[in-house]
This record gives sequence, C-alpha cells and structure tokens, in this order.
Amino acid sequence: MAFGDQPAYLRVAGDLRQKIVAGELPPHTRLPSQARIREQYGVSDTVALEARKVLMAEGLVEGRSGSGTYVRERPERRPVVRTGYRSVGESTPFRQEQADPRVKGTWDSRSEQGAATAAVAERLRISTGDKVMRTDYLFRCSGEPSMLSTSWEPLALTGRTPVMLPEEGPLAGRGVVERMAAIDLVVDNVTEEISARPGLAQETLALGGVPGHWVLMVTRTYFAGGCPVETADVVMLAERHRVAYHLPVK
Repeated sequence: MAFGDQPAYLRVAGDLRQKIVAGELPPHTRLPSQARIREQYGVSDTVALEARKVLMAEGLVEGRSGSGTYVRERPERRPVVRTGYRSVGESTPFRQEQADPRVKGTWDSRSEQGAATAAVAERLRISTGDKVMRTDYLFRCSGEPSMLSTSWEPLALTGRTPVMLPEEGPLAGRGVVERMAAIDLVVDNVTEEISARPGLAQETLALGGVPGHWVLMVTRTYFAGGCPVETADVVMLAERHRVAYHLPVK
C-alpha cells in the first residue's frame, strides 16, 4: 500500500510520530488537541481520535486525567545480559537474570506451595497437579522496578531438603545451580526462549509501565542430567530493555 493510499488516521499518526521522534514535540509536551488535529490536517473528529489512539498504543503519548494527552519521555533501554551460569563470582537470583556485573540490584520474593498447572507440569516433566514450590520475584535496578520472575521447582526433588524454600535456609538467596548442588543435583544445561506479548495490567503496573504496553518474556528451564529442576518466566518492559546474549564458542 502506497503512503497516499493509507487510511487518513495512519497518515496523521505518522506525521505526529515523526515530529515526536525528531524532537519537534519533546517529552512532556501536550499533543495537539483533537480539534487542532482536525483543523491542521483537514480530517474528521473520528480520524483525529483514531490517530491519537495509535500513538497511545505505541507508547509515544499518554493521557492525563482532566489535562489532555502528552508526549511520553522515552526511557533509556537497559541491556539485560544473558551469559548462562558461571560457577565463579556472585550467585544470586538477580545474577541469574542479569549477568552484567556493572548492574547492581535487589529483589523482593514470596514463596508458596501449589499444584502444577498443565503448562508448568509439561516444562518440569511432571504430572499436572503435582506439588511445586512457586516463587514470585520483583527485581530492582537502582531502586527502580526492572523485572518480574515467577519460578517453579518440583517438590518431589526439593521437598524436605534445606533448599525447599529458595529465600530461606542456609542457601537463602543463592542461585539455582548452587542450591541444587547442595542436594547433589548438578545443573549442566539451561534453555531459554524469548517472546513478546502485550503486558498484563498487573505486570506493567508493578514494573512502572502502562497497561497494554508490550513486555519481553524469557522462559527459562534448568536441567540436571536431563531432568528439569526449575523453570521460570522472566518479564520485563520491552520499551526499557534489550536482551544481549554472550555465548561461548565450543
């Protein structure tokens, strides 16, 4: 489809987008009103409204109750470095998710026993309904929310052991590999898949974003001798992060 053949609302949105990217409409600037867009571009109220909706869906502008629509400040995208597990140096849940040693972080967590859903059971190669330990994490960088993670470990492996609760006991706050080694399970493989999807409202709000904005999700599973010992979903705002893999050549 040629540019001139695009629907009017996309042409208007495209011109406003270009002005935002070029700095003609800098962050915190109020977007032209619906009436102003109608007058400037010679379009209907419906077209003006749809153009604004496009910019909001793209995360370029945000509505402020009783005030109008404003250009959003574009955050600097932080690198999330994935290097696989390293047996030396710091080993913590934060280091599992962010391997860049220059980035310092903290986290909050909550663990509880539950029954494996069909999806979790498939990833852990157990039966639906089997007991698992679920742990929810909120990771912060420089005090700001950065990542969410939900992990599941089969209680058939960790139950009644000192590492049953990831954040309690003698190895509280250590990484999966170190904790599993304490119960004679040697982690020798990690798989990860990355996908993108619209964020759930509770996810984006917890991360300081806007409901509906897209998130990156890393689906990770640790294996010991071919047996899954932990699986997790790591969620981060797509507009604030880029994933960088540093993989050794064998």
